[in-house]
Order: sequence, then C-alpha cells, then structure tokens
Amino acid sequence: MNQPEMHHAAPVAATIYRGASVENTHLAHIAVVDADGRLLYSFGDAARMTLARSAAKPAQALAVLETGALERYGFDEADLALMCASHSSEPRHIERTRGMLAKAEASEADLRCGGHPPLSDAVHVDWIRRGFTPGGVCSNCSGKHAGMLAGAHAIGAALAGYELPEHPLQIRVKQTVASVCDLPDDGVQWAIDGCNLPTPAFPLDRLARLFAKLAAAQDEVAAARLAAAPSVTTRTAALARIYRAMTSYPELVGGEGRFCTLLMRAFGGALVGKVGADGSYAIGVRASQQTARLGAKGALGIAVKIEDGNLAALYAVSAELLALLELGTPEQRAKLDGFHAPKRLNTMGVEIGRMGFSIELAAHR
Repeated sequence: MNQPEMHHAAPVAATIYRGASVENTHLAHIAVVDADGRLLYSFGDAARMTLARSAAKPAQALAVLETGALERYGFDEADLALMCASHSSEPRHIERTRGMLAKAEASEADLRCGGHPPLSDAVHVDWIRRGFTPGGVCSNCSGKHAGMLAGAHAIGAALAGYELPEHPLQIRVKQTVASVCDLPDDGVQWAIDGCNLPTPAFPLDRLARLFAKLAAAQDEVAAARLAAAPSVTTRTAALARIYRAMTSYPELVGGEGRFCTLLMRAFGGALVGKVGADGSYAIGVRASQQTARLGAKGALGIAVKIEDGNLAALYAVSAELLALLELGTPEQRAKLDGFHAPKRLNTMGVEIGRMGFSIELAAHR
C-alpha cells in the first residue's frame, strides 16, 4: 500500500485570538520566485507538493488556447477570463457560460461539472428564494468546462468523456501544465478536482513560477509593442493574453466582493491573482522598481499554501505578504483590508478577537 507523502513541518503563519487566548493557528508554506524561476524568499517548504486546484486554471486555459479553439469559435477576452475563473455563479457568469457553449456548438448537457451552492451568499439567498436548482452552467468552474469542450472540438476529439484523464484533450492539458511549470511530464501528479476534471499537483515554487511567467509574458509583449517589433514567441503571446483577460475582467474571474476580483481591481493590471480551493493562492506581479528591490530579475511570482485549507486565513496571509514585500501602494493594499484584517465580531456586533501574523521570510538571494 502506498504511504502518504510526508512534508516538512509547516510553521505557523497566522493565529486567531479570542481576547488574549489563542483559538486557532494556521500553518503555511510560501514561495516567492522571479521571472527566471529563482527562489527569492520562502516560508516553510517552498517545494511542498501542492494541489494547486483552481489556481492552475490559467495553465489549463493555456492548453485550450493553444488548440486554436478561441479563434475557431469566436471566444473573446471575457470568455477567456471565465475559463480561468472560480466564479460566484452570478447571472453574468451563467449567461456567459451559455454563450460560450453556443459558440462551441455544445450544450449544458455536454458539461461534466455539476451544480452546487454558489460561492456568493447573495446569489445563494436569491436561489433559495426562487427555489432555483443549479445545473452545470452554474458551477463555479463552468467557464473552464465550456473552454474544454471547445478545445475538444478544435482538435477533432469527441465531446463525450472530455473530462477523463485519457481523453486526447486532457493529455494535451497534462503536457502543457508540465511544460509551463518547467517540469517533465512525470513531475506533475494528477487527481480529480471537485468539478470533475483532472487537477495537478506540483512543487509550490512551480505554482509561483507559473504566475511569474504570466506577468513576465505581459511585460515582454508590452515591451515589444513599444519597440514596434512584436517578436515574442507564440506561447509568450498566449500567456500574456491570459494575463490581460484576467486583469481586464476581474469580475468574471471571481465576483462581487471576492478577493481575486478586489485584488486585481485594486492593482489596476500590475498583478494577477487566483485562488485554488483548500488553501492555495498564486500572484504574478509585473516587473517594477519594487520587484527589482526584492532582487527579482523581471516579474515576481508568489504562491501560498495554507495547510488546513482555511480560505479566510489564505486571503489574510496573501494580503499580509503584499504588505511585507511592500508591493503596490498603501492605498491599493488598503482595499483588501476586509480580508487582511477583518473585524471579528459576535452576533451583537462586539469585537471579540483578531488575527495576528508570524511570517518571517527566509531570503535566498
């Protein structure tokens, strides 16, 4: 029988206090890399084998993009953003999914993701009030699935079974994920995600590497345009397109009040961020004087894994890292205060506790 993989001990990154008493502690691993993939800073085990979950969606979208499906079926940048989303099942998300299916000559019946309660409390209340039963188009991963159906069509593969690991499209996805993370094919482990698609696991610093590549690609494309000599590689152009789609349509990547949406809005295209279920987060930061000060050659990639999967701790630690690394302005970071330092109130509105951080980044420069 296979034994579970052992990880290096994770240090405490965040502590919840109720009054002066410790109520909960949250262990974490952090990796910060530059555009060359050099590890700059770490906390815990930067090489922890990590299920990226939905934080891997940009890499999965890249595989679909490289089939030519977006051009063939007329998908626009907003559609591409939804392919990278863990959305809130708001009407705009459901309507866009339906539009993508129509463009791809597919239907909701072809989707192999199921309906579930929405990530948005407001949407959930509305559904209960209306007695609404969600279907596949309501899945927070519906954009990824619609994109995969288009990708299967584009390579001449059957739509049936597109979610299976042995399907020709998923074989392409596996190869693309490994390649963009600078790993051999067998350097990525695969499991089944909550939405029924294969989901990758790889070292945490490779998740940071993926997001550094997204930001670096946008830097490279922008530089080529300024020089009036667009000579970037096809893959670089594709990664930059994903970066622009996510940062141009952050409301489609998340939803009203969601951390990913607020983060990308606050930074106005200077970074891209994406959550993964059960405690994974990744950020790609475009090159600037701030990234150079941190020792980065070009763009910066940040990846976080919270050991117990707590999303509130994940968002708080991610926001704390932006402050520790002094990325952006205080005004930009303040727009995340609701996640970074939320008031801990009881049912009478009395403040009863707080979250504290104990992140000491080890430098590897």
